[in-house]
Amino acid sequence: MKADLKKEIELPDGVTVQLNGAVLTIKGAKGEVNRDFIHPKANILVEQNKIVLSALKATKREKTLLGTMVSHIKNMITGVQEPFTYKVKICSGHFPMNVSVSGKDLVVKNFLGESVPRKVELIEGTNVKVNGDEIVIVGVDKEKAGQMAARIENLCRITNRDTRIFQDGCYITHKAGKDLN
Repeated sequence: MKADLKKEIELPDGVTVQLNGAVLTIKGAKGEVNRDFIHPKANILVEQNKIVLSALKATKREKTLLGTMVSHIKNMITGVQEPFTYKVKICSGHFPMNVSVSGKDLVVKNFLGESVPRKVELIEGTNVKVNGDEIVIVGVDKEKAGQMAARIENLCRITNRDTRIFQDGCYITHKAGKDLN
């Protein structure tokens, strides 16, 4: 059944929104996030203190699309107020690993005794720090921070070995909004 849908998102104090075509820019105290919301059946309007999403003669697909857009916009608003934090635990049982941030790369040396260091390029907009046996990733964009944590975890993936014995690596222990312990 087709129906006209309209969803509104209230903006908190200290958060400003700018719409340039289909690109939505949200600015806050901690930073700025941009995202392209282009879809032929969904419209975005910015009114005084709210963002209005609407779809005329929307089907189930457009209804789910509007819900997804609302979730993305709420994550953007949350991120510019309080950045998202991911934590990655460094586990080394066989060989002592050395993890450091050098320039625009995260470098893992001596992983399972390898002589060639493993590197991953840092995503722009994320802040990565190594504190002892923990890597902390902070970013205003939830997707970029989560992708950076996933890249670090995937950097130390072990193949062709028994994972019950070789448990060395970097593992995500805390995601934004939930604790995985």
